[in-house]
Amino acid sequence: MNTFDKTVTRFLIVSLCYLYQPVPLAHAEMVPTDGMTAASQVQSARQKLARDLQREDVRRGLERYGVRPEQARARIDALSDDEVAAVAGRIETLPAGGEFIGALVFVFVLLLITDIFGFTKVFPFTRSVKK
Repeated sequence: MNTFDKTVTRFLIVSLCYLYQPVPLAHAEMVPTDGMTAASQVQSARQKLARDLQREDVRRGLERYGVRPEQARARIDALSDDEVAAVAGRIETLPAGGEFIGALVFVFVLLLITDIFGFTKVFPFTRSVKK
């Protein structure tokens, strides 16, 4: 047998070994409608919180507490879907104009809690429970 035949034979043996390897089957399932709507609601809540951070009065209020808008945006991005829905729902239930200070206090407390749990480090006076 010449070298060309040996090379072709080896190539065919190796390719047939790879060809007959078991291939995992594709897995598909139905996605429930409420799962899709929940995902879109969380996405819209994130967008609403991002829009609220762009407002000048919110920016000034956060800066009064020593929080830069970039830090607040990073914290919103770090929130889980359930936390985003809770924050957006809390802001939606506040009376228009009358409870703005309450909303700022709520954001401050939210940032403080995430600082204490160690997700972020915005306030210098907190100590993280994470080591």
